[in-house]
Amino acid sequence: MYKLIPNFSLRDNNSFGLDVRADYWLTLNGQEDWKAAIEAYPHLLAEDKLILGGGTNLLFLSDFDGLVITPLNYGFKVVAEDDQTVDIEVGAGEDWDDFVSWSVDRNLYGAENLSLIPGKVGAAPVQNIGAYGVEAESVITKVNGFDLETSEPGSYTAEQCNFSYRSSIFKEPVLNRFLITSVVFRMKKQGKLVTGYGDLKNAMQEIGEPNLQNLRKAVIQLRGSKLPDPKKMGNAGSFFKNPIVSEEIAAALAELLPGLPVYQSSEGFVKIGAGFLIEKAGWKGYRHCGAAVHDRQALVLVNTGKATGHDILKLSEMVRRDVYEKFGIMLEPEVQVIGN
Repeated sequence: MYKLIPNFSLRDNNSFGLDVRADYWLTLNGQEDWKAAIEAYPHLLAEDKLILGGGTNLLFLSDFDGLVITPLNYGFKVVAEDDQTVDIEVGAGEDWDDFVSWSVDRNLYGAENLSLIPGKVGAAPVQNIGAYGVEAESVITKVNGFDLETSEPGSYTAEQCNFSYRSSIFKEPVLNRFLITSVVFRMKKQGKLVTGYGDLKNAMQEIGEPNLQNLRKAVIQLRGSKLPDPKKMGNAGSFFKNPIVSEEIAAALAELLPGLPVYQSSEGFVKIGAGFLIEKAGWKGYRHCGAAVHDRQALVLVNTGKATGHDILKLSEMVRRDVYEKFGIMLEPEVQVIGN
């Protein structure tokens, strides 16, 4: 059963905790609910639309003049299994970390490095979420949903999703048009732990035996030590993507900035640490109005309590400009900006 609420406050539905409103907020459980809603309220079809899960990767600059849609599909269902793998269909409305916990508890490999990432399962393929050397595309096999313009059901295979670094087909061209209702993940019954990224190897050694459960504990420990809890301090996690540059540019930067984190990306290209660049540029802990660069992780911009979306955006632009002027690297926001 769908629910439609006019003039809805989104303060509790965006992780920056910004006090913005939507003309309409619609919750639904799938295609049939959508058909029923537009039959009862035909004008909804013409409204600008925003698909909103946990709101953990959005920055609102103003109220949203249109229809915000939140899928409430839940559940975990094994849809295929063999000696080596298990395919699990997960509702888009489930919390991402609940899925990771569910998998680890069952000794299924593939998502453990993505522990404690905030947000919903339906957002995982949109953003191709990633952490500690693993991205969601490595376990996604299919994305199910329907088209909001035609009401027709559809699905995308992993190949059709066009996954890349923090991107997919669901950002463009079907952003806010294809509503994801479930995602199918292929998990392994046996796997190799990925522990070589950042501080994860050292954290694992401190915790003990290298196994799935301890890897999850290590990731949670690391994220908890560096990243603020959005429920206590508004933020969207990493505000910027880690830049991908040529090996030559990275080598030149490493001479200027000893200790620069460098990770292999593709042939001839590497990924470098955006947070490291921001910190070396002197922005860690800097405040602008009610916005700030987090004092433990410079990659995170926070709402200290009274920031507007424009305050946070202005701070991000100041950081980007200064990093470019000092190091010749233009940082690209990971967060989606909504409004004007």
